[in-house]
Amino acid sequence: MPHVETNGIQMYYEERGSGDPLFLIMGITAPGAVWEVHAEHWQQNYRCIMVDNRGIGQTDKPAGDYSSAEMADDYAGLMDALGIESARVVGVSMGSIIAQQLCLRHPQKVKSAVLMCPWARCDSYATSIFEHMKVCFAHLSPAQFMEWVQLLIFTKPFWDNTESYAGLIEGREGFATSPDPQPLHGLEGQAAACTTHDVLDQLGDISQPCLVIGGKDDIFTPLWMGKEVAAGIPNCDTHFYDDAGHAFHFEYTDDFNPRVFEWLQAH
Repeated sequence: MPHVETNGIQMYYEERGSGDPLFLIMGITAPGAVWEVHAEHWQQNYRCIMVDNRGIGQTDKPAGDYSSAEMADDYAGLMDALGIESARVVGVSMGSIIAQQLCLRHPQKVKSAVLMCPWARCDSYATSIFEHMKVCFAHLSPAQFMEWVQLLIFTKPFWDNTESYAGLIEGREGFATSPDPQPLHGLEGQAAACTTHDVLDQLGDISQPCLVIGGKDDIFTPLWMGKEVAAGIPNCDTHFYDDAGHAFHFEYTDDFNPRVFEWLQAH
């Protein structure tokens, strides 16, 4: 699949399916391919565009801090290059803050947005997690780092399931053998975008239909963060899963995929 020049970088993307465009924006440390299990469902009706964010995968990884606004401009330029005037957007974690900025900075380009485990601002707890993430990335092996991330984002019932646990092991191995490993400066740039994102006083300007969705037991970006985003966006829909964490979309894939599909069809 091709690269596109946008906002001063070369950005890599892959597509699945056909129909109305649906941009899938991944979180920190993750390439666009992580959307595959969801795109397999949504590609029935949508042109799913899975993108490697600035700082990871086959997209350029410039040194220095990134911002959520800058990363939203990356996507706006990508849409222009692909001749897409407007699209639906699904963003998870860091992807959700990029999606918020897309709604605010390029409102004509967003038909609707699904904001997964979002935040409008970081408190001291969240900032410390992202700062500690940089330290762990610098000092742990790739497999050890991914295990630490898994401890943050999956809840105990998922770990206790034999099949799910095998998937966690496989995920660590895959991260350790990635053909395009993320450099430390790429993660540092993304982490800066996460910690400096603050649009709390602008949420009321988001006019697009939005769905905030997450897990009630999320310890990475706790429930109050998602509720704060939802409360700030006019007429925002919500759904929060019981017994689910930051990776609720993998813990409850069988419910999440059709639920989001149905919401996108209505919006």
